[in-house]
Amino acid sequence: MAKTVVITGGVSGMGLSASKLFLSKGWNVMIADFNKELGEKVYKELSSKYSKKQIAFQQTDVSNAASVTDLKTKTSQLFGKVDSVINNAGIFTKGALHEVAEDAWDRIMAIDVKSVYLMTKAFVPDMIEQKAGTIVNTASISGLTGDYNMAAYNAAKGALVNLVRAMALDYGKYGIRVNNINPGPTMTPMFKANPQSVIDTFKKASPLGKLAEPDDIARVMYFLASDESNPITGENIPVSAGFEIYSGQPVQK
Repeated sequence: MAKTVVITGGVSGMGLSASKLFLSKGWNVMIADFNKELGEKVYKELSSKYSKKQIAFQQTDVSNAASVTDLKTKTSQLFGKVDSVINNAGIFTKGALHEVAEDAWDRIMAIDVKSVYLMTKAFVPDMIEQKAGTIVNTASISGLTGDYNMAAYNAAKGALVNLVRAMALDYGKYGIRVNNINPGPTMTPMFKANPQSVIDTFKKASPLGKLAEPDDIARVMYFLASDESNPITGENIPVSAGFEIYSGQPVQK
């Protein structure tokens, strides 16, 4: 029997790469995203390649409890039990802490952090009952280290970095594994919209001289969601082309 995964933020970038990968592996995929127009376009494209019984799209506001409940109901109706949840939806806000508007602070916390709470409330009870399941959260190396001019984003992703440990401890007895993937700068369409000079600067900052691609992130998402990663739980897995490994000390000669 095919396994089922729910992927939030699943219509672009890393989420879209994950949606395609899970489909190629024979999983049922519920794609959840706030962008209805793009979601319907992605659904049409993917359902022409895979069975319509294998894929669905649900417009979802992951920061809204009623919307997440609707997602859970629709997923259960179409696919039955859910084996994995990929909490990939997220946004970014720039600025030093005193420069961040209150509504921007509330929004990033709602979409990047509260969404994990709401998705867990909706989907974990069934995982507890079936005594199996995996949850993968998209955190960031910005939750592991600090960045200039990114206080709200650092705070939101830092919350996920420790939340994953608490979740793994609480749900491990039910056979549920919870892990974070922590990307660095990644060649998503949004990042590639930067001037080439900015992209080149980021590439030079990597010890590998390159940046991760969305497909690189998707492969690790799949690994953490599948039985291939048993018994890994409660971990933060950087996939960053080495961005988080440097202490910042100058070269000593």
